[in-house]
Amino acid sequence: MLVVTRKQDESLIISDNIEITVLEIGKDKVKIGINAPKEVKIIRSELKDARQTNEQAAHISGNAIADLLKQHKQEEN
Repeated sequence: MLVVTRKQDESLIISDNIEITVLEIGKDKVKIGINAPKEVKIIRSELKDARQTNEQAAHISGNAIADLLKQHKQEEN
């Protein structure tokens, strides 16, 4: 991990086309701005974690439904 110190209104550049700027520094928060091409996907880490959890739950639910359908078909025969 690269650790960089920046002051308000300072920025850093990633890969010549992504600029991250410190917009505001508060007591317990830092507001940043990200300027990147539209094709660059940007997502907050807590949303990524939640999405992975939801996808796992959906996968488990899908497997449970498939198992129930198999059981139902076996009971019919």
